[in-house]
Amino acid sequence: MDKLQCMEAFVRVAECGSFIKAAEQLGVTRSVISNRIQQLENFIKAPLFHRSTRSVRLSDIGEQYYRECATLIKQFEILADEMAHATSKMQGRLRIHMAPGFAIDYFGHLLTIFLKEYPDLNIDVAVNDRVIDPITEGFDIVFQMFPPTGESLVERKLFNVNRILCCSPEYLNNIKHIQEPEQLKEISIGYYSSSPTRNKIQYLKNTKFHEMEINTHLLSSSTHLLRDFALSGGGVVCLPTLVAHKYLMNKQLVTVLPDYPILNYGLRAVFPVNSKNLSKIRKLLDFLIARLDIIPSWDIELINAKYLSEKVKFFE
Repeated sequence: MDKLQCMEAFVRVAECGSFIKAAEQLGVTRSVISNRIQQLENFIKAPLFHRSTRSVRLSDIGEQYYRECATLIKQFEILADEMAHATSKMQGRLRIHMAPGFAIDYFGHLLTIFLKEYPDLNIDVAVNDRVIDPITEGFDIVFQMFPPTGESLVERKLFNVNRILCCSPEYLNNIKHIQEPEQLKEISIGYYSSSPTRNKIQYLKNTKFHEMEINTHLLSSSTHLLRDFALSGGGVVCLPTLVAHKYLMNKQLVTVLPDYPILNYGLRAVFPVNSKNLSKIRKLLDFLIARLDIIPSWDIELINAKYLSEKVKFFE
């Protein structure tokens, strides 16, 4: 019996409330997790969980044992990470969750360079538009557009995520009368469903931001679906420039009201403040920040081509 592995399995199941999720986080099968928990229960001669078909929750003994095990596992992980950092040896696994907007077309190229520099490091990247809690989902680092909500989470901003209203050139013929932001109320817009503002848009007019409700004909958690909707002539959509960039440059998409820039967000790296993999996380973030400007290269290209307002240079 490997007591450390058994305790780690126990802590993961306790934290995520699922044998399956614990198995995914540790990179083993569900049966391995079950076997390790069973060995630990046999060792302490008491049940650690109350199990049902719908839930897994700690027993009274399990709650007491969890606090001690979690502390021991965390201390061991921090020690192992510090030792790896001291020898400048980047090894082990880093679990990353990332929205498709940055993962597709951009992150793969950067990862190629990063992993050539650290060939002993294994990286597991989940690409999904969901906004998640890295602690409960078992990720070391999450790349997202919105600030973290938990007190035990910290963030580092990588770059501005500017957004534009755009449509196909053919659809633009239907809305040439739209000259002011207030006229957007006359048309229906495709919008990102996970946006904090949901059906509202904030735009810069003169020197002030104004907020306005819009008609959302299409809501989606996928910016790529919104992009394809616009490309096929479905209507006007609000897209991050990193998703729309190449389609604007090859004139498959055109901007709507480019002189009234929309309030932007920042792509953030969010991670637990006491992560066991802090040294790996810092190495990755330092690598990315060294290669990504706050106003990224695709926005500079759009600004130079007059597809994006220069005013975005003054956004935070």
